[in-house]
Amino acid sequence: MMKRWSVSLLVAAVVAFGLVAQAGAAVIEVEGDAYVGVFDKYLWRGFDLSGGMPVAQAGADLSTHGFTLGYWSNLQLKGDDGLPAGEITETDIVVSYAHDFGDMLSVTVGDIWYQLEGIEDTNELFVNATVNTLLAPTVSMYYDWDAAEEDGLFFTFDVSHSLELMDSLTLNMGALVSYNLHSDYSIGDYSGFHNVEASISFDYALSDQFTISPSFVFSTPICSGAKDAIDTETLGGVTLTFAF
Repeated sequence: MMKRWSVSLLVAAVVAFGLVAQAGAAVIEVEGDAYVGVFDKYLWRGFDLSGGMPVAQAGADLSTHGFTLGYWSNLQLKGDDGLPAGEITETDIVVSYAHDFGDMLSVTVGDIWYQLEGIEDTNELFVNATVNTLLAPTVSMYYDWDAAEEDGLFFTFDVSHSLELMDSLTLNMGALVSYNLHSDYSIGDYSGFHNVEASISFDYALSDQFTISPSFVFSTPICSGAKDAIDTETLGGVTLTFAF
């Protein structure tokens, strides 16, 4: 119960700060967003972490001068074995810094603190590099320096493209392939291509600040180690975002 109250207070504080920062934008240059979504399951790197049950996910981000502080949590909406309904199963705190090297290359570095219900918490350092050209190819590396006992490395390569269908409607498409290098705590103690994902979503602007985004993701395992750990999965949901 304490964790749930602390999460609620953090969300309220972030949103309130965002509103204050927006009002005083001439003095404090802060931008960000707050969002909430409902999904048919919690899918992470191909793993179904909600027992196939629906979840609600909420978060907020504050950014200034390249630095970003992010908060995210997962709420189990329907119960499953070991996953009671109404429980927050995960809370993540992300701190990152982004920098553009000229017009072509954008790099972000940071740390994700995973606070997990019922199992050991962990931290991941990450770095991703995006080439600002057609399909925005992005390479990311994640290093679990906390709970992993082996190499603890996980890599992704993804491409994406957005197409404006009309003034208030945008179509987003993406594809991702991942590679696991003995990230034994969260993925598995094996080396090989982990999964491939394809995603599609729509952003519909309800106003200058509110956007609603239905989305769909398809994920399937690649190597034998991944096939022992995850199944082919789909994920559907809708997210409401408030930008400030």
